[in-house]
Amino acid sequence: MMRNIILLILSVHWSQGTSDVSQSPDVLMAVKGSSAQMNCTHKKDILHNQMYWYRQRQGQTMTLIVFTSTSSKPDYGDSDPNKFEVHKSVPENGSLTVKNAQPDDSAIYFCLVSKHSESNTEGRCTKTPCTHII
Repeated sequence: MMRNIILLILSVHWSQGTSDVSQSPDVLMAVKGSSAQMNCTHKKDILHNQMYWYRQRQGQTMTLIVFTSTSSKPDYGDSDPNKFEVHKSVPENGSLTVKNAQPDDSAIYFCLVSKHSESNTEGRCTKTPCTHII
């Protein structure tokens, strides 16, 4: 008997100070091999048009998956753009999709929002934690 492995993402919202950045959905399940999409929204001004997506696997440090903004193409750095897809067409929201979900994708996913500025950059962060395979 073949069992489908389910990817479970539990979302808890966290922000420094006020709850002006959030991720959804709160719970996301994806069958192994399917895609899992997370959304990030903020209530900051339109100058906050930059978004960073991070992943932290259990027992490891946080790593950057992708940087995106409304005015440039996504920068995946060392991440595989065939594994992750990001959308950001307006300053207030964006999404990250994990394609071909596998047990190795279990992690805490963080969204950070920042405004375009070389000095006094103010960032707000939220996380989608406890991605588990059951």
